[in-house]
Amino acid sequence: MAGFRSLARQVRDPRNDLALRRYSLRKCLERFAPYGHRATWDHLCSRAGFGQEDRSPDPARLVAALDELEEARAVWLSYEAQFAERRKREKHDGLRRPGSVDDWHRLTWGGFGVAWCDDPRVHPAGPLAETLRRLIAALEREPGELCPVCSDSRLVWKSDLAHEPSSGPVCTGCGIVVPRPVLTSAALAEARRARLLVSA
Repeated sequence: MAGFRSLARQVRDPRNDLALRRYSLRKCLERFAPYGHRATWDHLCSRAGFGQEDRSPDPARLVAALDELEEARAVWLSYEAQFAERRKREKHDGLRRPGSVDDWHRLTWGGFGVAWCDDPRVHPAGPLAETLRRLIAALEREPGELCPVCSDSRLVWKSDLAHEPSSGPVCTGCGIVVPRPVLTSAALAEARRARLLVSA
């Protein structure tokens, strides 16, 4: 099974036919898809300007989509390296029990579903890397009341999500499932109340 970098080389290789280059870009999402596979694909297609079903998109647009994905992946890999180093230090200092951020991080190792979007058509509009930078910054500070990606205050608790955790606060502005560790207990309680109002 090819890794992300090998697949990225196939996307960039002008000797490959367009069908293979497009297929390789889709396969990259099996290795790294911050919003989930379908939502990340929708995002990349709309940002790069080609249709999701376009079997022979402009090669420059494919490479633009790959560039955006690679930049976001570099941001996430840097965070994971820092996370691993921090956990190593904590274990060395006798802190064996991970915190709530660590529990969340375990579910997103490798970058799949970091900012899960349960509805693949609703996701942040800006660059993937910027979304991840904002999310990481929120994980590294005290919990807040707003979505860390778009600063929207309208969070609604949803159940039966197609990703772990299977329920959680969803931002109605950008569509991400907001990691619980970045929200205060009051914000989580408000999201649960909003669910009750929506379902009533």
